[in-house]
Amino acid sequence: MVAIFYKGLYSDPTLVSSPFIDKAAPVFNLPTLYDDQKHITEAEFKGRISLFNVWASWCPGCAREHEMLLMIARDTDIPIYGLNWKDERQAAQKWLRERGNPYTVNAVDRDNVTGIDWGVYGAPETFLIDGEGIIRYKHIGPLTPEIWAAEFLPRIETARATLAGADS
Repeated sequence: MVAIFYKGLYSDPTLVSSPFIDKAAPVFNLPTLYDDQKHITEAEFKGRISLFNVWASWCPGCAREHEMLLMIARDTDIPIYGLNWKDERQAAQKWLRERGNPYTVNAVDRDNVTGIDWGVYGAPETFLIDGEGIIRYKHIGPLTPEIWAAEFLPRIETARATLAGADS
């Protein structure tokens, strides 16, 4: 028991494996951050490579990665879908107003129902989803330029090649 505790104490939480890798994105239907009447579903991910970023206005790691998300939104053609997680709608809207909004659309998961379905441990977490709606990678913790270059870009290139082959 002590050995398990000791190992857990020093393990890297960003390296937690996910049973969702290489599986279809879990089904969801959530209201958007700015309009309760509009909804987003997992169907948004079909036909293009996307990021699905779990975030909250109360999350320090989300604040640390925010500039990186703005850069990705500005410098790439990859849409970033947000999952505003366990947060207050007004606080999230204010947070994005003050810092900038990198998201194509933001879904609201105040009660963590979708977070549980996606295996979310905490915020931030970012999923890479290919053009078929398959989760190809999950990163736990803030995105950095190093993580983007080492973990996301190679997988994005593979997903692009696969998507291009399917279009041929």
